[in-house]
Order: sequence, then C-alpha cells, then structure tokens
Amino acid sequence: MSSSAAVARLKPERDEKREQILKEAYAAFLDEGFAATSMSSIAARVGGSKATLYNYFSSKEELFAAVIDEKCRDFQGIFLEADVETADFRKVLTQLGERMLHMMLRDDSIATFRLITAESARFPELGRAFYGSGRKRGKQMLAELFTRAQKAGKLRLGNPQDMAVLFIEACKGELVLLKAWNVNPKPTEKEIKANIATAVTVFLAAYGA
Repeated sequence: MSSSAAVARLKPERDEKREQILKEAYAAFLDEGFAATSMSSIAARVGGSKATLYNYFSSKEELFAAVIDEKCRDFQGIFLEADVETADFRKVLTQLGERMLHMMLRDDSIATFRLITAESARFPELGRAFYGSGRKRGKQMLAELFTRAQKAGKLRLGNPQDMAVLFIEACKGELVLLKAWNVNPKPTEKEIKANIATAVTVFLAAYGA
C-alpha cells in the first residue's frame, strides 16, 4: 500500500456538514471552555438546530471526542509516510522529528494542549479522549514504524513502545512547554532543528544498530 493510500485510511469519507460542526465546536471549546459550552451554543455557531447536531453526535462528550480525533489525524499521518526500510535512517528520523515538532508547536495544537490541561482535572474523560486519540494512538503507530526499522536492521532489538516514548519526548524537548507557557511563544527554525538534532543523536545512541 502506498503512503498516500495509507494516509487516506485515516480520513473518513467527507461530510461537509460534519466538518462544519467540528470546526465550530472546536472554536467554541477554545473560546468558552468545555463546561461553559453547550450543544445549543454550538448549534447557534453552526447556524442550524440542536436536532441537526444530535443527528451527528449524541452528546457534548461524543462531539468533543470527535473534535480531538480530527485534530490528531494530521499528526498520525506523518508516521505512515516515513520510509524506514530503504532510506538514510538518521535523515528519516530528523525529518520525522522536525515534522512532529512543527505540528506540536502549531497554534491550534498548543491551544488544544492548554484546553485539555485546564479541563481534565474536572472532566477526566476529556484527558482520556485526548490520550486515546492522540498520544496513545501516535505512540502505537510510531512503535509500529520502529518495529519495521528493527526488521530492516536500522535499530537494535528492544521494546518499540519504549522507543516511541523516548523519541517523542526527546523531540518535544522544552520548546512545547515554553510556547504553551508563553515563555518562548515563537521558537525559531534554528531552535527547532537544534532540538531535533540532539533528539536524534540521543535516540540513536540508545537504540541505533
């Protein structure tokens, strides 16, 4: 299966009304927070009735989970596009890490992270939804990629899940938190590349074949 076909598997058949609902719901959750957002206020943003909204989603919680799932699809797609069997593995890891970090540093990604952090203490189901659709699924997909790399002789044998966690955290470094906390709201390309170069070097020192 080609990488483009694999990425296509992540995307459901297009439904413009559903896309509009998800877009307006996401904006509402960011503007008002989860608790203050109602299905009525989302319906008002969409410009339809609550009945139309409930035709797509049975509850605000289900709608929120769908919003999070949608926000995570682009991130997951980059794992399916990496060629770990035949290409220069350090270069592949560097490109993968830079793409990951750029996505984590996007304004909408930071806004989502802040929302989940702020709301998950009162609504733990939100944290679970974000973890399941984002972190957990991404970790699984990256572990599958590293399993392929092991079979290709690019990585030593080891637990691919542990490898995935180390690589993700090394790529994040401090830059994501520094932006989330407004300490460094606009990391430079030089900072991003330096962070990933260090992450790749550390990862290959630990697991490189």
